[in-house]
Amino acid sequence: MSAKSIITRNYEEKSRFWLGKNKPNSKPNKPNFQKAQMNAIPVLTKDYENQPLRRLPENEPNQTHVATGREESLTVTISNLKSWAMADSVPRSKKKKKHNPITDWLFYLALRTLMVFLHLFDVETNLNIACFLGRLLWKHYHRGRKRALDNLRASFPEKSEQWIWKTAKRSFEHIAMLAVDVLFTPRLVKPYNWWSYSRYKNVERVKWMMKEGRGLLMVTGHYGNFEIMGYLLGLFGFEIYSIARPLDNKFISKHLYGVRQQAGQRIIDKKGAAELMARISSSGATLGFIADQDAGRKGIFVDFFGRKASTYKSIGLLAITNDIPIAVGYSRRVDNRFYFEIGINRIIFPQEWAEKDDPLTWVTAEYTKAIEEFVRQDPTQYWWLHRRWKHRPKEERQES
Repeated sequence: MSAKSIITRNYEEKSRFWLGKNKPNSKPNKPNFQKAQMNAIPVLTKDYENQPLRRLPENEPNQTHVATGREESLTVTISNLKSWAMADSVPRSKKKKKHNPITDWLFYLALRTLMVFLHLFDVETNLNIACFLGRLLWKHYHRGRKRALDNLRASFPEKSEQWIWKTAKRSFEHIAMLAVDVLFTPRLVKPYNWWSYSRYKNVERVKWMMKEGRGLLMVTGHYGNFEIMGYLLGLFGFEIYSIARPLDNKFISKHLYGVRQQAGQRIIDKKGAAELMARISSSGATLGFIADQDAGRKGIFVDFFGRKASTYKSIGLLAITNDIPIAVGYSRRVDNRFYFEIGINRIIFPQEWAEKDDPLTWVTAEYTKAIEEFVRQDPTQYWWLHRRWKHRPKEERQES
């Protein structure tokens, strides 16, 4: 037998073992959600975590199957998605340059020194300073300024050029103000004074849904002070998990994670979140997502301000496979103060997508439309410098 035949045979045996064929009498392999090599996407409920997975035949790639009898609590979804959660849609990026730990630590030291200086003044003074820094960013960050202006022109073609420039400039100020908000939130907002810094709109139903503990997905965008929403939910005693990407500087990232977790909010690293999300949602907790980032060429393209925008599949897929409602909310700054209106403008229930021909696309389009609705109420608080429309649908690429 030739060397090529031996190598081919060994590879086929390993492949059959990985896929569950001809397994020896040993413990089953733990499914790897990150490598996107599985024909099925397992979703484990809390009372069926240790049971073996049941797979669909390979010739049924686009069907949803619910096991019967002893396997009622195990759902396996096939949706032509070769991976699960955030890892399935994120385009491959170039290998990142290794950070110098000494340089990172010096930047962290500078940040902590700046925080000590900022805390010498009240929050309103710091917000005014942040507005000034935001205007400097607007003046000198030419690429971001151009992107914000282009996005606003395409999203609001009916508006004047003066309105476009004023809105974009104010958007940069809000981004700088968010940094001050993050630093001052743990120091100012306490269980006995939260009403001094926030007011609420249409939140009662969501509050009781979270109290029932049946699972909920909370969706928002890069708008206003999106960070304070998770902090307040943790402060009120709700079981809330937020998906986040750590910063490249591990010292600053660890510090900011600690700030966000002080009130009880739990942060899940975006890397490796795939395996945890289904178990967390099935346990009745609330999962929070920022759902307005470009998802690459493999995302679902839905309308956002009149243009197709690539959107993550994971949120809709998680909701559909676990029958979990989606609440779309916002946190909007009132005036120029450290005071916010927190509201819910859409709740998407499982019965709404049950009869849809393409429920995944419908759900994704529905919560994206809800995000657009609250952004339109005050466009100055949205992050227009984001590359939200970076990737284009296949048909647009072919035409060009």
